[in-house]
Amino acid sequence: MTASKGLEGIVATQSAISSIIDDTLTYVGYDIDDLATNASFEEVVYLLWHQRLPKEDELAELKQQLADNMSIPQEVLDHFKTYPIDQVHPMAALRTAISLLGLYDDKAEDMSDEANYEKAIKLQAKIATVVTAFSRVRKGLEPVAPKSELGYAANFLYMLNGEEPEDIAIEAFNKALVLHADHELNASTFTARVCVATLSDMYSGITAAIGALKGPLHGGANEQVMKMLMEIGSEENVEPYIREKLDNKEKIMGFGHRVYRKGDPRAKHLREMSKKLTSLRGEQKWYNMSEKIEAIVTGEKNLPPNVDFYSASVYHSLGIDHDLFTPIFAVSRTSGWTAHILEQYANNRLIRPRAEYNGPDKQKYVPMSER
Repeated sequence: MTASKGLEGIVATQSAISSIIDDTLTYVGYDIDDLATNASFEEVVYLLWHQRLPKEDELAELKQQLADNMSIPQEVLDHFKTYPIDQVHPMAALRTAISLLGLYDDKAEDMSDEANYEKAIKLQAKIATVVTAFSRVRKGLEPVAPKSELGYAANFLYMLNGEEPEDIAIEAFNKALVLHADHELNASTFTARVCVATLSDMYSGITAAIGALKGPLHGGANEQVMKMLMEIGSEENVEPYIREKLDNKEKIMGFGHRVYRKGDPRAKHLREMSKKLTSLRGEQKWYNMSEKIEAIVTGEKNLPPNVDFYSASVYHSLGIDHDLFTPIFAVSRTSGWTAHILEQYANNRLIRPRAEYNGPDKQKYVPMSER
């Protein structure tokens, strides 16, 4: 047996959910460009779960199911108040809260197809409320209940800010949710599948996935991109800042990808939204700085931006706290995680790879007195 570091190049399973072939990302065969331009997030959720786009009545039913399940137990809201607010990152709070939700679902351990589908709906609905409620509670504000007449993207922004968002904000956030919904066998999705392949419950699978997404080499990159932009501060500082990073061989977050070679196909959609939103807000400098950074890094290192790079300035322009960027990633990716969990349950085999041993050999036990 020969090890592949990071499992690079290893095909671990078959899946009908999404694919990355020749730098083209598809969900169930639909090009991401097509979906990002035309689809609502709810349509994409249905597509990932059912492997087809919904009819009008099916979409209406899913929207109603999501709206009906957005409320979270008061015990979870009260639990937020016990957290060390000044220390806890929202991803740690999210990881804990999703696990806690499983205690209040009387079907958490029911492994029937019907119960698991219901849990997928509950998790997709409630994760938006968990993120927005925690954001408000830590600021001393009361959580905002969802409005049944609002779509998923609009409801998230409404529950976060307490006021109905404008159309451009809904468009941008919906697009971001669509673009982040699934991405083949990424680290967090693989983690979810490994977890539930033991026939553990869906709450455990999503909690495990959130733990994987929490790392800066996966979901945390967009938060680090915004931190970098804030450190640079102005357009004239871009060149010296980035040149110094490159000279010191430091990693610049938001560039390159393990799978894509010619560039992340999702990035261009968020680049366009960043340009629109920053101009609308009178903060074009964030887009201009990002564009200059891209020109230098891509020119010097031949590394194009990935989906995280421009999502940072998009979320910032929507007035979203920077440490909520990765939880928002989780809100979207729950659609893909649950799709993969359902697929794993449907054709399960325990995931148990082997390791290439490279430790010492033929050792003999030595009594304590002789060591």
